Order: sequence, then C-alpha cells, then structure tokens
Amino acid sequence: MQLTMPGRRALITGASLGIGRAIGHRFAGAGADVALVARRQDVLDEAKAEIEAASGRDVVTVSADVSTAEGCAQAFEATVSALGGVDVVVNNAGSSARGPFVDITDEDWQADLDLKLFGAIRLCRLAFPGMIERKWGRIINVLNTGAKAPPATGAPTAVSRAAGMALTKVLAGEGAAHNVLVNSLHVGRIESDQWVRRAAAEGRELDDYYAETGKTLPMGRVGTAEEFANAACFLASDAGSYITGTAINVDGGLSPVV
Repeated sequence: MQLTMPGRRALITGASLGIGRAIGHRFAGAGADVALVARRQDVLDEAKAEIEAASGRDVVTVSADVSTAEGCAQAFEATVSALGGVDVVVNNAGSSARGPFVDITDEDWQADLDLKLFGAIRLCRLAFPGMIERKWGRIINVLNTGAKAPPATGAPTAVSRAAGMALTKVLAGEGAAHNVLVNSLHVGRIESDQWVRRAAAEGRELDDYYAETGKTLPMGRVGTAEEFANAACFLASDAGSYITGTAINVDGGLSPVV
C-alpha cells in the first residue's frame, strides 16, 4: 500500500527528535507540507536539514513552548502563515515523568498537564474550526500504554495520558460528521531520545541498552521511531478514512490492554 498525503499541511509538536522527527520524515516523504514545532531552534534546524535532504521538500520550523497558551498560539499562527492552513495535527510533545505518588508536587502535576494535556487541548481548539469548514482533518494524539494500563509509580504521565485518551474520544465524536478524524497512538518501548539519555546516565552503550530492554517485550525487541511514524502516516492519509475514536497500541505487544 502506497501512503500519500499530497497537499496536506501538518503541524507536529515535539518534532525535533525521536518519534516527532520520524513522523515529519514520513509525512514529508508522503508529499505533505510539514511544520516542525519544538523548543530548541538548533535541534529543529538539524531536523529540517535532514528531512529536506531526504524528501526534497521545504520544511517549516517553529520554536515554541506548547506547554503555554502563548506557545500554542505562536505554533499555530506561524504554521498557518507559512503553509496556509493546518489539515493534520500531531500532538507529540511530552516526556516520561513518573515517580511515587506522594513525592509528586503540585508543580510537577501542573507542568505535566500543561505540556501533555493542555498543549493538545489548545492546538485542537485552534485547528478544529478550519478542519470542520474544509470537511477534512486529522488529529493524532501520541500517548503511551500507561493511559490504558496505568502502572504503580506511573503518575503524573499515566494520568495526563489517560486524560488525552478521553480528549481523543470526545473530539472524535464531535468531528466525525465533518470528516475530522481523531485517534491516539500509544507508545510502548520505542527508540527515542529519552532512551539515549537514560543509557548515557547509566553509562551503558545504547545498543546494549536497547537489546536488554527488548528482551522484556513480547516481540523481543524495541520498536523504531520509523515504525511508529508508519502508523501515524496511515491515520493521516486517505487510507485511514474510516478510522476515528480509536486508541491504537504501537508497542510490540507490551500493553495488557487492547
């Protein structure tokens, strides 16, 4: 199956590294116009150069903090200014914050909710009217398997991600009649920058770290960001035209919940 997105305009958050960058690669390779949003301009510049070289397409970058209302507005307005509109939103910004419940402060909770939940809420609220008017839109919320099966010491991430899954279902119900399709993709163990940092912090070789982690998974290996991006491209393309309100695990069988 050839997945194509000609003429589609996509805004991707958390797009400078890892899964977000891989989705940018995949979308651009499928013919979409892509705006990469993240906080660090230098890393965005690296992602832009890499994707443009691979796809032959121009890529827009926006340095913005989507944990704030101002940052979301900046990201959306800059994308519309550069691309003329937004047909696809991928809410990918986030980190894996977790710890014992009693140790999590109000500040920790607020920071997590601002980035992972309110960032998605605000960008969807900005993009939804135009999608409804054009009778075409795709929203993909990148969550994790903890949204379905929250583990002990999984807060605050598991809680904010579970709220993101509820947001997905609400928006899917409101958008369906207008061909605005909203789904979530749930990360398991996928190669990403956070694993690079963990391996470095533990003084371990990255390949060895991935191999050891992979042994704990049903498929026996860690997934790649490219494999995750393939699922996102399917949902964002016309091939996924009758899928909305779903929460799809991209986790090699890790989650005990379907």
